[in-house]
Amino acid sequence: MKKLTLVIMAAGIGSRYGGLKQVDPVGPNGELIIDYSLFDAQRAGIENVVFIIRRDLAEVFQEKIGFRAERHFNVDYVFQEMDRGLPAGFMVPPDRVKPWGTGHAILLCRRLVPGNFLVINADDFYGFDAIKKLADYMLGIEDETTHYNYALVGYRLGNTMSDHGHVARGICRISTDGYLLDLRERTRVQKFPDGIKYTEDGQVWHPLSPDDIASMNIFGLTPSIFNELETRFHKFLSDPTTNLSKSEFYIPEVVGALSREKKARVRVLTTEEQWYGVTYQEDRPWVQAGIRQLIEAGRYPQRLWS
Repeated sequence: MKKLTLVIMAAGIGSRYGGLKQVDPVGPNGELIIDYSLFDAQRAGIENVVFIIRRDLAEVFQEKIGFRAERHFNVDYVFQEMDRGLPAGFMVPPDRVKPWGTGHAILLCRRLVPGNFLVINADDFYGFDAIKKLADYMLGIEDETTHYNYALVGYRLGNTMSDHGHVARGICRISTDGYLLDLRERTRVQKFPDGIKYTEDGQVWHPLSPDDIASMNIFGLTPSIFNELETRFHKFLSDPTTNLSKSEFYIPEVVGALSREKKARVRVLTTEEQWYGVTYQEDRPWVQAGIRQLIEAGRYPQRLWS
């Protein structure tokens, strides 16, 4: 039987949140958001997990998350450092602070991911239905000679917004038969009294519909993505329009480009699950209340891990 790997991106600095939000409890017995994703992954039959983390936070991450996960999964760790995975001839700008982005993070997992894999964020609550559908789909899929076969789970944009500031969202355009036509990473999306809008320059705001489908960085990918990431990361760094001090190399942008170029067919899986996420400290009570309701509905046990 094929084995899937779950790659969990947990290297985010969490600057808007004001701390390492991946280790803040949201469940009734100190459970973290990531605990619910791991619990759902185990129920979906996944046995292998790769955590992408910061080296300087490795000790606290293992103490709060890693050691517990190692009791239930085969676990590996990848450190997302700015000088790792850089093509020959490139150097980290002295004024760069943040990592290179989610595309770079996944590229660093190459040697630890032998087959099809799922990608999620550590600080997003996706729900069992989303993870199970994606896992089942990726178990039965292979690339074809004419194109790669990937997948993602999309959520209704209106169900993913914070009331406390702007967020980043991958906005999808989908064909009538359920495949991705385009995916654009919008890094500043915000709720206003007259609707949801995004801006590219901080000045001009463009409207979005609450019914637009948002990619929340939950992807199903095959190993073919690694060659594409390597090639496109080099192009990203070589592009004279790239601000090497601040710009990030995003996995949704790569998936969207491959779809537009007809190099990949990306199945968009729908789910009725509610997405929860913590972008700002003020979001945390909302997440806690949502999880409490799921427990009361019998969707999760009161205590996740015995």
